[in-house]
Amino acid sequence: MSNAPPIDLSAIPESQRAAVLALLQENGALKDANRRLEHLVAELNHVVHGKRSEKLSDDDRQLAFEDLETAVAEVETRKEQAAPSTTTPRRARQRNLGHLPADLPRIERVIEPTSLDCPCGCGQMHRIGEDRTERLDIIPAQLRVLVDIRPKYACRICSDGVTQAPAAPWLIEGGMPTEGAIAHALVSKFADHLPFYRQSQILARSGIQLDRSTLADWAGTAAFHLGPVVDRLTEHLKGSTKLFMDETTAPALDPGRGRTKTGYLWALARDDRGWGGDDPPGVVFTYRPSRAGAHAEQILQGFDGILQLDGYTGYDRLTRPSRKGGAPITVARCWAHARRKLKEVFDRDGSEIAAEGLRQIAELYRIEAEIRGMGPGQRLSARQARSAPLVVEFGDWLHAQRLRVSAKSRLGEKLTYIHRQWGGLQTFLRDGRVEMDSNSIENLIRPIALTRKNALFAGHDEGGRTWARIASLIATAKINGVEPFAYLKATLEAIAAGHPASRTDELLPWNFNPSS
Repeated sequence: MSNAPPIDLSAIPESQRAAVLALLQENGALKDANRRLEHLVAELNHVVHGKRSEKLSDDDRQLAFEDLETAVAEVETRKEQAAPSTTTPRRARQRNLGHLPADLPRIERVIEPTSLDCPCGCGQMHRIGEDRTERLDIIPAQLRVLVDIRPKYACRICSDGVTQAPAAPWLIEGGMPTEGAIAHALVSKFADHLPFYRQSQILARSGIQLDRSTLADWAGTAAFHLGPVVDRLTEHLKGSTKLFMDETTAPALDPGRGRTKTGYLWALARDDRGWGGDDPPGVVFTYRPSRAGAHAEQILQGFDGILQLDGYTGYDRLTRPSRKGGAPITVARCWAHARRKLKEVFDRDGSEIAAEGLRQIAELYRIEAEIRGMGPGQRLSARQARSAPLVVEFGDWLHAQRLRVSAKSRLGEKLTYIHRQWGGLQTFLRDGRVEMDSNSIENLIRPIALTRKNALFAGHDEGGRTWARIASLIATAKINGVEPFAYLKATLEAIAAGHPASRTDELLPWNFNPSS
């Protein structure tokens, strides 16, 4: 059906009818584009603000955004192409224009006019200035072969021997890859979530036939050599006075049974940026075949500080006098998990009781946002003066609601959960270094979920341990603002060259200097 409004073209001179008809068609195309944009905006709003039962996971939401934004760009381009030439200039949609990093190499192309002769016949024109525009160009990963040539030298007069430079050190003696190639495989899998079989397919398109098992062999060799670095990173973290801990599933094949079993990556992290601590942030992942609390106890041997946790009961053994490997640990529980429990009930039932609890918790978070980055003393003073009365009020409210609501109801179960954590939820009021929640570590383990989603499972428990080691160094590099590939390449090269074990601290991610 035509989008052109009804109009009597016979009343228009024949010589102008074609131009008028084209203009009407352009206007119709613009209306179609506007309607399509309105529809796409509505879909985006639904993804962000829809009912919880209809919302997507974080990963799926990102995919939805990508596809919807791609569709929006296509419609806007169609709209620009359909716009009459007399309309205002098209708006620029390049979001990063003018923000390309200064250290990227610049390839300059000078585009000269076809002729420099003055149109008036005055002679040749002179250069009075220039316009410079920058665009991002991408060259796909370049594969190359490094050929080491070691000339041999001998004396023409005597026969005392032959002189030749020693071979350059290799991490994998006699192997194919450079340390840069190994680092690329590690980062592609454990940072960019590309399983080895997909990397093998990508390399095959460039004519390089590398079996998945070969890439896995590289990773296993690298994990072995990087083991002392991860061990030293663990020692640094366990020497801290406050850490975060959490765990996430890491499915692994169960040999002989033809299926996967549920292993776990336990994350131990330090992040003192909230109160301006001097120690750099870091995280260590440890693979264990189950979620038993005994694993947490074993991982934490030698640590006696404050531990920020969620409400998993497996951690309870850490607070007991019978704890193995150290004194009873002081636990700080997570207000984000308490808030999440109430939010689940509110989203499902619209409970006014849950809404009131959420309102009170929001007041506590508002104070936390204001004092974030201050020193521990300032944070503690502000909490004691402003947050402590609100926590007392919340505690009274919690007690009153538990008397009103059946413990077997959905809301009653959530209130009971918060009640069980009540002691640990007040720890942040007694120490300015403690955070209100364990969101820091949850953010650190999110990439593990993406790798797990794409790789499906680890091929074996040993594969889980390799996964943990490499993920530890990549995650620690990223939260310290260090580019993971550059760090791993330089570290593997240093290890291949015989870096002394007594100077392992120099290889920790936060000590990496790209110019060294």
